[in-house]
Amino acid sequence: MKNIVPFLAFLFLTFYSCKSYKPQIFSSHQIFQQGQVGFKECHASTIQSIGKDSLLACWFGGTHESNPDVVIWSSHYTNGRWQSPVQVADGILEGKRYPTWNPVLYQKPMNDTLYLFYKIGPNPREWKGYVKYSLDKGHNWSKAQQLPEGILGPIKNKPLSLGDGLLLSPSSTETKDEIWKAHIEISRDHGKTWSTSKIRPDTSIQVIQPSIVQHSDGRIQVLCRSKENKVMSAFSSDQGNTWGPWQATNLLNPNSATDAIRLKNGLFMIVYNPAIAGKDWWEGRTKLYIATSNDGLHWHDVLTLEDGVKGDEYSYPTIIQDAAGLIHVTYTWNRRGIKHIILK
Repeated sequence: MKNIVPFLAFLFLTFYSCKSYKPQIFSSHQIFQQGQVGFKECHASTIQSIGKDSLLACWFGGTHESNPDVVIWSSHYTNGRWQSPVQVADGILEGKRYPTWNPVLYQKPMNDTLYLFYKIGPNPREWKGYVKYSLDKGHNWSKAQQLPEGILGPIKNKPLSLGDGLLLSPSSTETKDEIWKAHIEISRDHGKTWSTSKIRPDTSIQVIQPSIVQHSDGRIQVLCRSKENKVMSAFSSDQGNTWGPWQATNLLNPNSATDAIRLKNGLFMIVYNPAIAGKDWWEGRTKLYIATSNDGLHWHDVLTLEDGVKGDEYSYPTIIQDAAGLIHVTYTWNRRGIKHIILK
């Protein structure tokens, strides 16, 4: 009995701290300032912790989304400041220039190799997946390599490593007749070869850009942008090989990207736009919220990152938690900047 009391107290405190946890904004900065960069618009950021108090962010930027001059940019965060952006990838193929899209930074656990996945092509219906790698925390990059035919790489959000070389990369496709389908690209040899697991293609549910998280019982969950006005979810009990039915969460979704992670305290956290779709595809992106959940389906809002007006756009968030427990969120800020928020 003496031994069980401290254990029960620990469980109570852990449960209480998780239930009552509400993140607070520790700092908020633009990664770069107007006039500091040579592009007019930017979008689709990704962020990676690359050491103690050091970060790397990437995004695409150019005249406007889908213009052939759009390339991948990066910036390092050191000593509490973001450094001047530099170009790290372009869309030049066999002498012809195409736009680049949706960079995703990923580093394998206990490995120094940093990967930059991105897409090249005239549009999301015809793009191809490419990857570069860096051995010096993103200061220098290898030549671009096209991923195997039919493999697009992570479409927007990070892959999930399950150990023993098993890697799950959240991906999706968009067809010329506007059909959206999500899938997982699975590697069992640390990314050398890949197979594809489609997520319930037998339904009419329209989803893309999954986030992927793992529950304490081993189940894998995806949370997707959709045309259903809700963030949609599906679960797998066999490491992503087969999937249960699509389920609507209680989160609104205006046909806009989200990102979700599992925190060190066991809670799930998502960044999303709390609205439904409007007449135009960009509508519904004026507000940006943080929500948490115990089960990945039922969420409650805990923080407002942006509360804008008509014409504003705060979108395409990405979220990570570093080794010290700080939470980092980056997102598109009115297509003119990339904002970095640190939560504690």
